[in-house]
Amino acid sequence: MVCPLFAKAQKVESIYVNLYTDSLKKGTFNYINIDGKMSNGRYLPLDSTQLVFWASAGKFSGNSLWIDRDFAAQKVDIKVSLRNNPAMIKEFTIYVKQMPDPELKTMDEIMNKPKNRNGK
Repeated sequence: MVCPLFAKAQKVESIYVNLYTDSLKKGTFNYINIDGKMSNGRYLPLDSTQLVFWASAGKFSGNSLWIDRDFAAQKVDIKVSLRNNPAMIKEFTIYVKQMPDPELKTMDEIMNKPKNRNGK
């Protein structure tokens, strides 16, 4: 007997790029967030079990793209397609951060900083 309340599986109707950052960082994994718009109108995050990732540089591990520290180009082209519908593709370019990150202070440097008498 089939239950009349059994819901049909939702189908991905379209995919969207939803990046958490405006640039890729060298020497680290950069998460590439892809959302799928489902046939019921809801948006759900998709992962590498549902998507195929390609990049002009770097290496994917799941949804994360590794960019080597010595990478010299200014941008990476990315293509993502749905595994069960390879015609559903998103292509986009992400620029690579060129300026180094500022060095973080150690806890000792923060805690032992002389206090300013002016209250600043």
